[in-house]
Amino acid sequence: MFQQDWWVLVLMGAVFLLLGLAAIIWDRSEEKSYYDSLTSRRDVREFLEHRPQRPQLGALKIGGRIAMAVGAFMLVMVGALWLWG
Repeated sequence: MFQQDWWVLVLMGAVFLLLGLAAIIWDRSEEKSYYDSLTSRRDVREFLEHRPQRPQLGALKIGGRIAMAVGAFMLVMVGALWLWG
């Protein structure tokens, strides 16, 4: 594999890692702001029981983990190609 070709994989892996990390941080801030807004209300039943479930709060975290896994796989693949290629 040519030297220029594996730099593309390195950059793509790094971008996926950064996007995954950004998604996880964004999810934490969204979740915190959502529950902070609920605690300021008089009726906190939804806050205590977590009903209805809000799937979008965890979706960013799951997507971030997937993106980080893809980025880590790409970087491992680059390392393997560099060593054995």
